Amino acid sequence: MRHVLHSADEATVHKITQHVTAPGVWLKAFVPPETLEPWLAPGWHLAGGSGYLMCAALPVAPTRAPGPMPAGYRLNTWTRDGVTRALVRTADGVFAARGQIAVTGHTAVVDQVETDQAHRRRGLGHLVMHRLTEAASEQGATAGVLGATTEGRALYESMGWRVLAPLTSAERGPNPAAT
Repeated sequence: MRHVLHSADEATVHKITQHVTAPGVWLKAFVPPETLEPWLAPGWHLAGGSGYLMCAALPVAPTRAPGPMPAGYRLNTWTRDGVTRALVRTADGVFAARGQIAVTGHTAVVDQVETDQAHRRRGLGHLVMHRLTEAASEQGATAGVLGATTEGRALYESMGWRVLAPLTSAERGPNPAAT
């Protein structure tokens, strides 16, 4: 379960985190980590590092066009149940990059964009994002939103996306970073 708070305050965060005791529950708020952390009840911890809510008008006017598919990779895209997925694999089938986008009216939500560490700095993330936003535009979306990590923010900004707000996540349960 995830709680996403479009406006967070100490009382609301404390109420939710005090009453939710099941492990694996997430809370996401548009505040910096240093604001959210003291509001959390015991048993909760910050998770996922700093994040950013980002947006772009679609189709995104790229600051640079995507290059050709690097040699040795192939990109597959498909749409099922309103979600378009993009997957990049090596010629021998090894995972390299992925992402997905769902169109909800005039807005598209980008999710799960990832490039495997061994395949970074080759333009694969740029190619995935370009294909996803192109597909969303073809489906009538005029705006896109996404939650970015610090690493992803640079890619998205290079493609014309802008930061709207900080995005901080917390999780109920043991903190793997503390072990």
